[in-house]
Amino acid sequence: MITTLVYRDHKLHGQNPPVESLAALRQEPGVLLWIDLDAPSPGEIKAIFEDLFAFHPLVIEDCVSDSPLPKLESYDDYLYFVMHAVDYSKTDKFTTTELDLILGKNFLVTFHRQRLKPVQAAIERCLRTAGVPVRGPDRFAHTLLDLMVEAYKPALEELRGELEWVENAVLANADSRELFPRVVALRKELAQLRQIVRPQREVATELAQGKARLIRAAILPYLRDLSEDLAHIENQAISWADQLILSFRVYLNKSSHEANQGIRVLTALTALTIPPLLIGGWFGMNFARMSELGNRYGYPLAAALTIVSIGGMALFMRKKRWL
Repeated sequence: MITTLVYRDHKLHGQNPPVESLAALRQEPGVLLWIDLDAPSPGEIKAIFEDLFAFHPLVIEDCVSDSPLPKLESYDDYLYFVMHAVDYSKTDKFTTTELDLILGKNFLVTFHRQRLKPVQAAIERCLRTAGVPVRGPDRFAHTLLDLMVEAYKPALEELRGELEWVENAVLANADSRELFPRVVALRKELAQLRQIVRPQREVATELAQGKARLIRAAILPYLRDLSEDLAHIENQAISWADQLILSFRVYLNKSSHEANQGIRVLTALTALTIPPLLIGGWFGMNFARMSELGNRYGYPLAAALTIVSIGGMALFMRKKRWL
């Protein structure tokens, strides 16, 4: 599907004219075109990329085939760059969709294989603000990139919620069988977020440097702000990853401390059985001549000795804080 916005004298003049008329419109002075190709057919790709603009074959090849990383390439009369829109859900986690942008002096061509919310939002914004002047197609490109960065906010909120759950679970001594998989999954998602954001930040930074002659100086501060937003997202992911590891270390230390406490208590209880074992072992020896066995006070004395020994051992352990 092809969506076209036609601006004449910096204001919206029309929408979706016939494809056959685009060549004439492109030659008119004071006309700006934004042509969006949403899951286009091979015929639509040929009509726009080859017949209307005669883009370089490598640009066309890069558009129709997926590019795993963002890129920025400069040609004689247009600028080609690739970005990736992000989508996040609790079931599918992070998914990205490639967005190809070709920026010329009086046109912007966008290409994507799947419907993108930032693109639809940008088109709707242009239609709502039809009376607002647009000085160049780089304004369209910035609007798209800005909305793509805004799309990270729901993902960041979800990740923040996951991190808070892990921290609360650590304080509540949650079952490790439930906690450990959540920690591993969150760590993986944060790493994936960094892998998505970092190359896009590099492209935005390069665009903000003003080396591309098709980017007006008036747009550069907005692109620098865009680059700073992406850097903030990347730094946030790094900080959350460190915070996650720290929380899990606290959980491991608590578990180790509790295990040590249990072992110490069991060791102390075992030590308290030593006096009865010694006394019982002595009196349990099968000798014919043991004068204490014939004493009428032998059993009470043995019982008293056992109790006193256990009490003394318990007091000693309490003093040493072993019990």
